[in-house]
Amino acid sequence: MDRSRTIAALLASVLLVAGSNSWAAGDSAMELAPANNDVSDTASLQRGARNFMNYCSGCHSAKYVRFNRMGRDLGLTEEQLIENLMFNAEVPYDTIQRTMTDEDAIRWFGKPPPDLSVTPRSRGIDYVFNFLQAFYVDPESPTGVDNVLLPGTSMPDVLWEMRGYQRAIFTAHESDSGDGAELVFERFEPVTAGNMSHDDFQTFVRDTVNFLDYMSEPAQLRRKAIGVWVLIFLAVFLVLAVMLKKQIWKDVS
Repeated sequence: MDRSRTIAALLASVLLVAGSNSWAAGDSAMELAPANNDVSDTASLQRGARNFMNYCSGCHSAKYVRFNRMGRDLGLTEEQLIENLMFNAEVPYDTIQRTMTDEDAIRWFGKPPPDLSVTPRSRGIDYVFNFLQAFYVDPESPTGVDNVLLPGTSMPDVLWEMRGYQRAIFTAHESDSGDGAELVFERFEPVTAGNMSHDDFQTFVRDTVNFLDYMSEPAQLRRKAIGVWVLIFLAVFLVLAVMLKKQIWKDVS
């Protein structure tokens, strides 16, 4: 009985954590807005691929994704791949490698930036969507900015020109543990204007994370389509099995 109660408590804890829609970071917490991306939207994926190669691939690799597979899934010809996306690759079957060397990355940021092939699967696509919008001005940071979701990040705000710089407002609240006050994130306030409207910037980020979501599992649409047919087959088989069982056992009293 004690073991059953322990297992039930653990399962309840997991469900509570999984059901939370906020990400705690240090002494702050930020509610995660849903990304609402759609990996079946090919036009969005094409724009996201453009965004990734222009703003991300200089520092981040995606070593599990090949250009030719990406071009086939996104409806791009080999000529379009070479002309618009293959900035740091030689042949279409190359994977996406970052331009920055490990030596430069360690000197500038302290460590090489992570590969982004499966980041949406490990962190969650909503986390990535909000992370890209959670940078704020911090004069004490070496890069001049910090991030509400990942305090102390060495990543600069590469999208600042589009959104503009923003200030994070924190308020002090008494902690539940009685260890004194803790800082809780409240909101962002604009510091400088960007060259995109809020809606356009949201679309830009959503396209980018949509492409990251696709990269994390390029076969996910096919997997889901096959899954639907498998469920239909199992449903039909269940009906036939029930009918067969009734036929076999109908004369058994």
